[in-house]
Order: sequence, then structure tokens, then C-alpha cells
Amino acid sequence: MTFRDSPEGRLDLVTYEDRISIPTPEGVELELVLAGVGSRLVSSLVDGLLKAVILLALFIVSGAVATDGGGFFVALLIIAAFLVFWGYDVAFETLASGRTPGKRAAGLRVVRMGGEPVGFLASAVRNLLRIVDMQPGFMYAVGAVTILFTQRNQRLGDLAAGTLVVRERRAPLPFARPVVPDFATADRYAAWDVSSVTAYELVTVRRFLERRWHLDPGARNRLSWELAERLRPKVAGATPNLHPEQFLEALAEAKASRG
Repeated sequence: MTFRDSPEGRLDLVTYEDRISIPTPEGVELELVLAGVGSRLVSSLVDGLLKAVILLALFIVSGAVATDGGGFFVALLIIAAFLVFWGYDVAFETLASGRTPGKRAAGLRVVRMGGEPVGFLASAVRNLLRIVDMQPGFMYAVGAVTILFTQRNQRLGDLAAGTLVVRERRAPLPFARPVVPDFATADRYAAWDVSSVTAYELVTVRRFLERRWHLDPGARNRLSWELAERLRPKVAGATPNLHPEQFLEALAEAKASRG
């Protein structure tokens, strides 16, 4: 277990086994489960197979159309091979919330160090350095070693880009996506007095609701309970005995309905 104290005297980061707890600016602790070498290898094998299929299709097409000017098509094929090798991962990680098909199959996702979605620049950096991580050959020996010996299971590309590869839950908790109850309408929110809830607190609630799917079940349940208990006294007229996440969802929607 590793601890790092902040200037305010509290822990900034707690790492134990393959989990890390990251404090956000809104005061919500995000607990992420780090991906290990095995699951990342499965992800790489699936993506590698798909890349090979794409390259094979490009080779067949280029061979079929290359009669004269074969050198031109060879050059195009080389460029296309680079774009597939590098652009495949960047495109999926940027446009599919950090998940390539291989990562999706293995239940993994790339995120920034603070738990935020990965952007184009970070994805481009981590995937450009894939060439180094794959040495020697295509066995990811360098990448595997750095994953095993870095504190947060990061390969060189992750260290340079400030990214993590984390596990995501394949199925939500039974209460995670409840059937919308009859109170979830704008008319019923009319009785909720949410004027005491500050903009800062609303941001905290929304950030939790956006990130909850990536949290460990125990941390998610604890955070939702703490947030709900902190805010219930500020909401007059709220429906009693709501599950914490239902209450937070309703609070966010009620606040939004007020404009």
C-alpha cells in the first residue's frame, strides 16, 4: 500500500493491489481498478488480429488494382499500413470513450490520470510510443516489463501521455439503472426546493453520475451514500426513502428543470 500526503494533510493517492483512489477537484474520490498484463495482452491480440485483417484486405485490393504504377500503390500501401497501425487505436480511443474493439472485449478502457476521458493528443502520444513498447519484435516485452514494475500498471506510452488502462464493469449493479419511478417527471419535481444546492455541489453530483460506471462497487455505493446524505438536508420536499443514486439523479434533473 502506498500513500502520498497532500499539502492539506490528506491523502492524494492511495494505491493498493491493482486499485487506485484518485481525489477529484469536486471532492469525489474515484476508485479505479487497474488492468493487468493478462487482460491487456488479450486486448492487444484481438486488436492485432483486426489490424491484420484490415491490412490483408488493403493488400488484396491494392494487388487487384495495381497494374501499371505498381510503385505508387506500394507507397500507398505503406502509408495505409502506418495509418492502420497507429490510427486504429487513436480513432477508437478518442471516439469510443477509450475503448478499441479489443479493449471492449476484455472489459478495459483508457482514461486520463484523473479519470477523465482520453483525448486525441494523449491517445496519439501513447500509441506513437507503442513502437518502443513492442520491442524486441512484436512481443511487447518492454511494455510488459513496465506494466509489471510501474506503480499504476503503465507502459511507456501511458507514462508519457498521462493515461491509465482500467477495468470497467460489464454489468451495472442491480440498482445502477433503476426503472424510472413515477416521481421522475418535471411536475413532481415542482415540490422539490433545490435552491440551497450550490452550483459547485451540482457539478460534484453530475461528475459522480458520469463516472459511477467505472467505479468499484464498494466505492460507488459509499460515494453515492455520502453525497446523498450531505445534500438531503438541503432539498426540501424530496421524496423520502429514495436510494442514494436515485436521489442524486432526481436532484440533478430537478436542478436542470429550473434552468
